[in-house]
Amino acid sequence: MVTEKKIPENINDFQANWQEEENLFQWTKQWYPVAVVEFLDAARPQGIQLLGKSLVIWCDQTGKWHCFADFCPHRGVPLSEGRVEADGTLLCAYHAWRFNGEGKCVKIPQSFDTEKESKNCANSNACVVTYPTQQKQGLLWVWPESGEQAILESQLRLPRIIPELEEKSEGVEKKFWNIRDLPYGWDYFLENVADPAHVTVSHHGLMGSRYSEGKYYDMIPTKKLSTQEGFAFEIVPTASTIEQAIHDFQPPCHMRIVSTFKDGGKFILALYVIPTRPGWCRHIGCQILVKNDQGKLPKGIAFFALPMPIWLGHILASLFLHQDLVFLHYQEKNLAQQSHQKWIESVYTPNPQDKMVITFRKWLENRAGGGIPWEGNSQLPTAELDKRKLFDVWETHTKDCQVCQKALSNLNRLIWGLWIGAIASLCLGLLLDARIVAVEKTFAPSAAFLWGLAIALILAGGGYFLKKLTRLFYVYEFEHAHND
Repeated sequence: MVTEKKIPENINDFQANWQEEENLFQWTKQWYPVAVVEFLDAARPQGIQLLGKSLVIWCDQTGKWHCFADFCPHRGVPLSEGRVEADGTLLCAYHAWRFNGEGKCVKIPQSFDTEKESKNCANSNACVVTYPTQQKQGLLWVWPESGEQAILESQLRLPRIIPELEEKSEGVEKKFWNIRDLPYGWDYFLENVADPAHVTVSHHGLMGSRYSEGKYYDMIPTKKLSTQEGFAFEIVPTASTIEQAIHDFQPPCHMRIVSTFKDGGKFILALYVIPTRPGWCRHIGCQILVKNDQGKLPKGIAFFALPMPIWLGHILASLFLHQDLVFLHYQEKNLAQQSHQKWIESVYTPNPQDKMVITFRKWLENRAGGGIPWEGNSQLPTAELDKRKLFDVWETHTKDCQVCQKALSNLNRLIWGLWIGAIASLCLGLLLDARIVAVEKTFAPSAAFLWGLAIALILAGGGYFLKKLTRLFYVYEFEHAHND
């Protein structure tokens, strides 16, 4: 490892020495992961947002996913409210116009005759705006420019994939993908994950202690800062078991956090954050564990690296994500109200732990045009005063995840089965007890009744526990004041 640039001891000198670069980052000439393919319902279109654009993704009969502007050329209604038909076309549910995977209109039912229909369908005004897509490493990637030139340019650039997953090695174990829409901006997500100092404090109880693990460390650059390739920092010193810990930002949306252990194992936290609309972002991430030479896997994040069903990992992710969610939502709104135009003038960052955050903000200001060029309304929404709404899980994940939808349905069936079983067990115990009383002329509870009652309580308790668990598919509220 070669350190490209020595960071000054004084944090103010570090800020002053930051260098600009002439060329600017081009936001629309990039690949963005917008969904995890295995979580999508291929039977219906799904509306998404990217850089402020309203888009729709859908799957044809060959299994290929497409991305269109969520706008029917006929009367402008959203195609995400339409249907995917058996012939592999996307149908607008307003007037049943149909479009193929190339965005061409192939059916206008209200036409006078087939000749007129063919003529109208052939008109370029009947076509839908399409965007290049590709599937890689289980993710659906979208290039947010349309047209022939966009197709050519998209083929010349690779998405920010995870190299270890390309190796297909038995020594690499990938955990499940997690995906969530979050009520704060793309930049605040990246600022948060560029800041290891918050982890043991905000995630107290899961990732350490807020009282005993807030220790000093420095951040040293390990990759020459670049407009197109981003930057990377190493944490010094690290925990006693870790040889090296690096945070690597790869524009436009990938943060790669790598911990190399002294025994040779490696833990990789692969985080993607997609700028959807002002004040919102979409997070997609997973853990990757790389075995050492002895075949031993390193530890992952808390209990999230343990074997578990994907749906359980998804709903338990709220325990982690919601610990700093409220901070980031209000932080973004608070800083937007400051009179200072520049981020660095609105905050006080005297310690070296903030070096990567400062570098990110400077990269955004001087090399990426100062922010995301949103399409349409770029106004930041007001702060949500009802914190309970910030903890919503249904709208931000469950409703669009077919894995969680199926699990929720199965759990509800199981809950009803347990409760019906509890009632049946209690009734059977009462019935057997009544017969015993009639025969033996005794009024003491029989063993049959006690067994029936015990089984009924166990089944009812199991149903109650699962019912409480299913609440996590809808909402998970968190307060640091109650997290001792």
